[in-house]
Amino acid sequence: MTPLQRLADALAALVSTTGPYAPGILFFATLVEYVFPPFPGDLLVVLGAWYAVEGAISWPLTFVSVTAGGLAGAWLDHRVGAALGRRLDARAARHGALSVQAQRLARFEASYRRWGGWLLVANRFLPGVRAFIFVGAGASRIPLRRVLLLGGLSAALWNAVLLAAGAFLAHNQEELIQLVHRYTRAAWVALGGGALLWALGIAWRRAARRRAAAAGEEEA
Repeated sequence: MTPLQRLADALAALVSTTGPYAPGILFFATLVEYVFPPFPGDLLVVLGAWYAVEGAISWPLTFVSVTAGGLAGAWLDHRVGAALGRRLDARAARHGALSVQAQRLARFEASYRRWGGWLLVANRFLPGVRAFIFVGAGASRIPLRRVLLLGGLSAALWNAVLLAAGAFLAHNQEELIQLVHRYTRAAWVALGGGALLWALGIAWRRAARRRAAAAGEEEA
């Protein structure tokens, strides 16, 4: 038995034996995933879906619990990011508005305010980096109301997909484990490919700027 299967057995036993408290367990597990990304919150959600199918847990209550847990985790991450942003702003101010630190921070905040909305909508579909997306939103001073709106939309869509997977795509617990494992592996591959393309794009732009600067010096 793999470590993931042992963990799934333990989580399944927890959900199945807590009765009316199971939605609270699901809420807490989803919250913890936003604070401690290695925690397998998604696996617990699909197991919750499995027991909802069996009639042990209410479907609407399961959905509300995991979505509310995600929003609570997003709120906490945003507050951490806001505190971090204030510290970074203060440090940049000590070095002056024209310092390298201040310019890098300004570029980061501008880029995040431009693209952060898309990241917030996609966050629940990106394993392992969800917490950092909300921390970045707080550090970039994206309003909490917008963060919770977009993060809540993402959480609702993702949880609906997970609950549907647990209800209609799997016939037993082992299939659920494999579904989560395959998706997580594919998502990490996609994230790695995206990060590689992003790094190559930055390297290409820097090389282009150096070539342009060198050409300008030669003309001078």
